[in-house]
Amino acid sequence: MKPVVALVGRPNVGKSTLFNRLAGERLAIVDDVPGTTRDRLLGESEWNGRLFRIVDTGGIDPTHGGKTPLSIGSADFINDIRSQAGVAIREADAILFINDAESGVTEPDLEVAKILRRAQKKLPDGTFHPPIFVVVNKCENEDRRNQASEFYELGLGDPYPISAIHGTSTGDLLDALVESFPPQEDEVEDDSIKIAIVGKPNAGKSSLLNKLTGEERVIVSPIAGTTRDSIDTKLEYEGLQITLIDTAGIRKRGKIDHGVEQYSVLRAFKSIERADVALLMIDAVEGITSQDAHIAGYILDEWKSCVVLVNKWDAIEKNNETMDEYTARIRRDLNFMAYVPILFISCKTGQRVEQVLPMALQVQEERLARLSTSTLNKIIHEAQDAHPHPTHAGRALKMYYGTQVRSDPPTFMIYVNEPSLMHFTYLRYLENQIRERHSFLGTPIRLITKGRREE
Repeated sequence: MKPVVALVGRPNVGKSTLFNRLAGERLAIVDDVPGTTRDRLLGESEWNGRLFRIVDTGGIDPTHGGKTPLSIGSADFINDIRSQAGVAIREADAILFINDAESGVTEPDLEVAKILRRAQKKLPDGTFHPPIFVVVNKCENEDRRNQASEFYELGLGDPYPISAIHGTSTGDLLDALVESFPPQEDEVEDDSIKIAIVGKPNAGKSSLLNKLTGEERVIVSPIAGTTRDSIDTKLEYEGLQITLIDTAGIRKRGKIDHGVEQYSVLRAFKSIERADVALLMIDAVEGITSQDAHIAGYILDEWKSCVVLVNKWDAIEKNNETMDEYTARIRRDLNFMAYVPILFISCKTGQRVEQVLPMALQVQEERLARLSTSTLNKIIHEAQDAHPHPTHAGRALKMYYGTQVRSDPPTFMIYVNEPSLMHFTYLRYLENQIRERHSFLGTPIRLITKGRREE
């Protein structure tokens, strides 16, 4: 698992700016995945060869529910600080405590520092976990950098004066941050099929887990999960070893205490990262929501396979067209995952629950499928003959041949004369042509273009 670094601090100190710089792109603002629009709380960064995840907590809202402004010393504001710092200390492997050189040390900064100090655990070697780095942002000139020394008052060690907007001195901070990570360890070999159950709270994840583990054909042995706040359950199902990963629910923004939702997303994201197949549970009564689309987007970001489970189907008044109408609505809202199968179930009555594991296993089998090079090239050439790629400024794209370079997920390399000429809509067309020959049910496929001189 990649180390997780949380950015903590009050509003307007530059957390999102630093997040964007570390992520190397403006993830907190835009996303170029077609068909998705979602707030980004998670990113990935690399320094000195170490990959790690970064989490932007989004700041502590200085208004109470967006209504009455709070003074920074009020009880409600301090409770917001305590909530955010508390979840950060529990979930992160390291913390970047962001401060503002322009405003100096403030009462909320002192309160966060106190909470962080109390929550750290002292290790046998005398160090503390997680390590906390005092980052003093907006140090764009020499005077500001000199003023950073006043942040020793926080009692958390040396301050790191930086300018997130310009990137000044971030290298020294990242050197120290990466050095604090534990040594990389070889992962323990686990050949079981890993299936994560994800979704909003009260969608029925725990009920599904209970139903699946209560079947007569499975042998259950609960063990502690490798991800905090998730539980792994080992199953033997029809001779196959399966690991079910149960996760904390993902709540809609603004519905729970500040900071907590971000970390419930993080917990689910960690579980998605570990999984082969994700079961995305949707509440049939509530209907598909933007938050469901957010979770689906995270599954796609990690190139994981997926099955959509519409739970509480027993509570819906139905006619002969209800299921088709509901399916069309899901296809529209999750149009970036048109390949995903949909099951309508009821954990309460057990309706179609017996189909869940067989469907997940079928999707996993599709994830490992391979197309022969001859089959792939026939698909490519027939697609090109039927609909040639449009020219660009008089230049025509030529596709020479393709080959599947890996599975899990299926990845295809297409050799062309000039990769920059390939339009993403044509890649989507090629994907559809490939799926007509082999569906790769529930599984994303990657198409990569590579330049090659014509012989």
